[in-house]
Amino acid sequence: MSSHENNTNETVDHCKAPNQVTYEALSWLMIAEFVLGLPLNLSVLYIFIFRFKFWKNKSIFLFNIVVADFLLVACLPAKAYLYHQGQRRSTNKVVCKTMLFMLFLNRGASIAFLITLSIDRYFNVVHLGRRNLVKVLKKSPQVSLIIWLLLLPLTIPTMFKTFECCNSHGREIETPFHDVTDTFREIVYFSQIILPFFVLVYCTVRIVNRLRRKTVGEKTKLRRAVCVVMSVVVVFSLCFLPSTVARAVLLGVRLTKAEESVEDVVVQVYDSLMVLSYIDCLLDPLVYCFCNSGFKDAYISTFCPRFLRERLLKTDFGLGTTTTITTTTSGNRDISLPILAK
Repeated sequence: MSSHENNTNETVDHCKAPNQVTYEALSWLMIAEFVLGLPLNLSVLYIFIFRFKFWKNKSIFLFNIVVADFLLVACLPAKAYLYHQGQRRSTNKVVCKTMLFMLFLNRGASIAFLITLSIDRYFNVVHLGRRNLVKVLKKSPQVSLIIWLLLLPLTIPTMFKTFECCNSHGREIETPFHDVTDTFREIVYFSQIILPFFVLVYCTVRIVNRLRRKTVGEKTKLRRAVCVVMSVVVVFSLCFLPSTVARAVLLGVRLTKAEESVEDVVVQVYDSLMVLSYIDCLLDPLVYCFCNSGFKDAYISTFCPRFLRERLLKTDFGLGTTTTITTTTSGNRDISLPILAK
């Protein structure tokens, strides 16, 4: 095959939006996610750092999820601009790879820290009284740093430009190098969703079974534990699983050399579900509220209007076992907030 035809396969390929109307709609959806996500995540960062003091309240893992979400929000305007221009990725290699790195680092970090929190709840409920290694590790900033570093070798393979356009294991021109890198990339992509999801389902089932066997007096704490893991299940079910299934379907369509019109439809579905997955930056704050009522109370006392504040503060989403009192200032009066010791 000629060099010109080779270039056509690699560039005209699947990086151009197959339907301009669809991608303009997706661009506006990402703009909406950015408009909602930026102030939300900035406010969450403010609470964690200046009001809640996450390093004192043993919420380092939660703070890392906030950082991951902020990385995602920062990429949305550029991504929306490209979709509005009818391109699925930037033609500038540096911009393209930087965006891929940020988007997939967010994905990996969110999953890693969310699953770690679920495992921690599992040990606290199902194996109460035994030494909880996760509880010890999550207090250490060094452990969070190690998790970020471990994510790097899993994120770098996604930066190959063919991945963004889903042009993997279906190209007409396939070299041994491309075949190995594409295979490794797909293994990483699917395993970082499927394996954690099975862990999450296992933890949820065990906690629910524990709830059924407990007495009435102990059920309140266990219901809160169920709320924590179920909130993570919701994030997974809405943000990560649909796009993963669509990715598998798209690979199948490519490998079977289906009609171009069929492939175009599947590509649009995949990209739409990927855009939907970005709402995890809006859903994760719900996880923070379920995991720690101290954060919830600090957030409500700072940002909610007075007529809602008292009602919302009465709603307990936390999972703490010991309550202490800390004082924060809102307007001209002091408000006592329960900070849960874990």
